[in-house]
Amino acid sequence: MTRPIRIGLQLQPQQQPDYGVIRDTVLRAEDAGADIVFNWDHFYPLYGDPDGAHFECWTMLGAWAEQTERVEIGALVPGGAYRNPDLLADMARTVGRLILGIGSGWFERDYDEYGYEFGTKGSRLDLLAEYMPRIVNRLGKLNPQPTRHIPILIGGGGPKKTLPMVAKYADIWHSFGEMETHAEKSEILAQRCAEAGRRPEDIERSTSWPGAEAAPSYVELGITQFTVGVGGPDYDLTELREAIAWRDDNSAPPLTGLS
Repeated sequence: MTRPIRIGLQLQPQQQPDYGVIRDTVLRAEDAGADIVFNWDHFYPLYGDPDGAHFECWTMLGAWAEQTERVEIGALVPGGAYRNPDLLADMARTVGRLILGIGSGWFERDYDEYGYEFGTKGSRLDLLAEYMPRIVNRLGKLNPQPTRHIPILIGGGGPKKTLPMVAKYADIWHSFGEMETHAEKSEILAQRCAEAGRRPEDIERSTSWPGAEAAPSYVELGITQFTVGVGGPDYDLTELREAIAWRDDNSAPPLTGLS
């Protein structure tokens, strides 16, 4: 394995009306040693009180960029069907220390309540395929240019539409499911990479934190980025700290004494 193991937190911005609690949780995650802090791109809570407190993700990411010093930040993942792709690229450049996540979206209430067309899963994926080259093109046109290459993270595992986009555009692939599913989709991704003229090992693999017992088996499959999800109102970081401790125990020490 050549990639370092990285641990992210998905801070789900729901069920907590006091933004100060969210702000402080981001700082606690950075201080604990997290590599990445994500939020999510929804407009309503996904569990608990469906009309509970909720904050918008991109406004929040701008604030996180100012309050943190080291962690990468991003949304896991923005819904492509309700984000103009050129504006999305511009926002990503402006935020700065960002992983640009993208997906087709799936939570129908987000669309209905905010006046976007929900369509079908296929139509949303087709729209995302149309948007991806526009995002890349806009990133190349912006003045000033991004201060670094902005990694693109694509979430999903559909073999016919999503994985070809991952093969063509993604720096990071966030997938879902049990190990058998990861192994199966990884083989398909390798085929799509061959068709796109890319090496599959150039794409970082990401998934939800499976626990310290199962994590080594996921690493054997090539997955090196793990994300712990935590929701409001309390934002308990116990599991995040456990994942960070596992990362530190299973990371090779840096080489020293070389000239």
